[in-house]
Amino acid sequence: MILSHGRQYIFIHIPKTGGTSMALALEARAMKDDLMLGDTPKAKRRRSRVSDSQAAGRLWKHSTLADIDGLATPAQITEYFTFTLVRNPWDRVVSYYHWLRDQNFDHPAVRLAKSHDFSGFINHPHTQISLKSAPYAFYMTDLRGREQCNCYIRLEHFEKDAQPLWDHLGFKLELGHVNRSNRVGYHRYYTDADAALVHDICADDIARFGYSYD
Repeated sequence: MILSHGRQYIFIHIPKTGGTSMALALEARAMKDDLMLGDTPKAKRRRSRVSDSQAAGRLWKHSTLADIDGLATPAQITEYFTFTLVRNPWDRVVSYYHWLRDQNFDHPAVRLAKSHDFSGFINHPHTQISLKSAPYAFYMTDLRGREQCNCYIRLEHFEKDAQPLWDHLGFKLELGHVNRSNRVGYHRYYTDADAALVHDICADDIARFGYSYD
């Protein structure tokens, strides 16, 4: 998450959507008063700036708009340019699975990914509840239940979808690709039944952003 008062924007980092690349690009042009939450270099150095902040929720890399209420005022959340990245859900779930398998911290999702193959992982109730409870709009909904997003940027259509952000900033950013996983295309992971399951779980995001399995 990045909150820039100088440029009047709020970037919300939805997990496994290319957000770290965006955060790095934004921090390369950061203003001195920008507030950052995450594991990028400047975010780590500036963490102390929010250590005493009173916010509605958890202040961390993947804070939602509702979480940062208090760090940002309701007026700022409404008036600033709010944006995020989204990704094809079938691809995102595979990326999430592999990321979990590489982690060493104690968490139910990590234990599930390490102890199940991909099909077993996505068919587990814990995984399904986790995915279904947090569609993309969940991250961009404020504490009062209002969705506040000026720009959803589809990772697969970045150049086209990011134009409103460039218009707001007055300049373009070049994104690298960090946290790339070594794996084959996502189709190789799915049976027909598993692909249909992800379609059901992520139906709102798939319909809203025009995604398809193909």
